[in-house]
Amino acid sequence: MMMNQRINVLGVGISPIHMNSALEFLDSSLQKKDKGYVCVTGVHGIMEAQKDPEFKKILNRSLLNTPDGMPTVWVGKLQGFSKVNRVYGPDLMLKVCEMSVLKNYTHFLYGGNPGVAEKLKTSLESRYPGIRVLGTFTPPFRNLNETEESQLTAQVAQLKPDFFWVGLSTPKQEKFSARYLPQLEAKIFISVGAAFDIHTGRILDSPTWVKKTGLQWFHRLIQEPGRLWKRYLINNPKFLYMMGMQLLGIKRYEIPK
Repeated sequence: MMMNQRINVLGVGISPIHMNSALEFLDSSLQKKDKGYVCVTGVHGIMEAQKDPEFKKILNRSLLNTPDGMPTVWVGKLQGFSKVNRVYGPDLMLKVCEMSVLKNYTHFLYGGNPGVAEKLKTSLESRYPGIRVLGTFTPPFRNLNETEESQLTAQVAQLKPDFFWVGLSTPKQEKFSARYLPQLEAKIFISVGAAFDIHTGRILDSPTWVKKTGLQWFHRLIQEPGRLWKRYLINNPKFLYMMGMQLLGIKRYEIPK
């Protein structure tokens, strides 16, 4: 089951949800034995989709495409979705883990630098006593070769996790989920980007007031200027210009089927 109603952000369909409705949807999907992937999308993902039509299709075919940044929330409210609110990847991960202790859902962690997934497993088990993190896999900084792919497939087939967390970068993580969804015996893939690093202390999370004012990009930029300057200092102004054109009706963007 895919949530069909979407906010149109430059032709990328963002699910008009908030944290509680996201959790209810994921719980319901597992109860119905649905299989699919969840994307967590902010300005960076939307701008990547402008130059990559296949990536845009991947975002629009997701079970959920959560409003990861405040700009997507503001656009949603302007389009009449009054209840939409931010569903930030690292926060979603913690809420799903909390829910999982009560529901007995299981998890698999894929991604991060060497040792990060194992450290995250330990952190989650400490934070949520009783949580079932069944396994981890740290991929190389390239596509999996046949041996690695077979190893991962066998490992997941044995464990059959409910949630398969993908902690890579955008759009690599979303493309991984779309490609391996039919192959791996996991139910719901969720791409959460920096969550692996945030929940293991490698990156500092932003204060709540920074998140609510839409300035989290600046907090991240200060921490990783060499990696993120282009993403924020070029993409953000371009997004504002293109979004203004859409909202004023000067340019139309269709959500591809």
